[in-house]
Amino acid sequence: MADDPDGGMLSWDESVFRNEHVFEIDYVPETFKHREGQTESLTYALRPAVRGSRPLNVMVRGPPGTGKTTAIQKLFDEVGAQTSEVRTIRVNCQVNATRYSVFSRLFEGTFDYEPPSSGISFKKLFGQIAEKLVEEDRVLVVALDDVNYLFYENEASDTLYSLLRAHEEHPGAKIGVIVVSSDPALDVIDELDSRVQSVFRPEDVYFPVYDEPEIVDILDERVRRGFHDGVIARDTLEYVAELTAESGDLRVGIDLLRRAGLNAEMRASRTVERGDVEEAYEKSKYLSLSRSLSGLADTERTLLEVIANHDGGQAGDVYEVFHERTDLGYTRYSEVVNKLDQLGLIDAEYAEVDGRGRSRSLTLSYEKDAILDRLE
Repeated sequence: MADDPDGGMLSWDESVFRNEHVFEIDYVPETFKHREGQTESLTYALRPAVRGSRPLNVMVRGPPGTGKTTAIQKLFDEVGAQTSEVRTIRVNCQVNATRYSVFSRLFEGTFDYEPPSSGISFKKLFGQIAEKLVEEDRVLVVALDDVNYLFYENEASDTLYSLLRAHEEHPGAKIGVIVVSSDPALDVIDELDSRVQSVFRPEDVYFPVYDEPEIVDILDERVRRGFHDGVIARDTLEYVAELTAESGDLRVGIDLLRRAGLNAEMRASRTVERGDVEEAYEKSKYLSLSRSLSGLADTERTLLEVIANHDGGQAGDVYEVFHERTDLGYTRYSEVVNKLDQLGLIDAEYAEVDGRGRSRSLTLSYEKDAILDRLE
């Protein structure tokens, strides 16, 4: 077929994308819309740090994909541009889910190299970070992003206690903490030890789910930066926004645009059609599932697989299979069940069982195949 420059077909070296990076999850948009109030509250809390005092602590809450991480990254960039007296470090608690690994990350952010991997005690690790802060007379602002993962591992209270009480052991150390939770079912303050509650009195900043007009507005901005002109029609974009609003997670919409663009390219088409979006949605709708699975340890993956193959089964039966495969005891099993439940991967319901009293039945929160495919 003759190559028609004005036709609907791409030649092999062309792309529908102006800048594909715009549709990546970690892209920080230049214009950050519909979060002015939240940004203002965060700025207010950090203002003392810029003047050399300890900032206010903040608790940022809201479902996944509501702009929490972006707000913090933009704020940290701004603080960095204004002053070198404040050190800002964001810790991803899905990756760093223990107090020790959080502080290893803080060490790395303070010294620009990783701590020795073997044998440095927590006390020493912490001491070196605090001494460096005092010596440089810098304020440290730590954002514990996805702090809910520290709660799932019972590490949250110890981690926060160490950060909030740093100035007692190391006079002159000034540390402010921003905790970011994306688990709406988690009551952060209630779940902390009373010793932490008494010192942690955070400002509360809430990020609600974006509504559909806001989603259209935000995705339209991405489309203008990420696609060439005329690649996606307004009604197709509105369809993407509708699917995104159903999930409540803006990242689903961003992922959907990228995948739909790739689908259009597969067809060598210059435009993204509704069919490209429908096909992409089959993958994009499982975005949060894939993210949750990527953070699981081997033991947790094994249990999820066992539950998937005994969906709706009694906890005792599931335990026997799990024990056979991992050799782990009931206590550890019970902890992993709770974590999978908290992550929204399974529902652990207590039910009366004939002749056996109360027992937990374990059911998947997603389609079995969707989980097993992604575990492989």
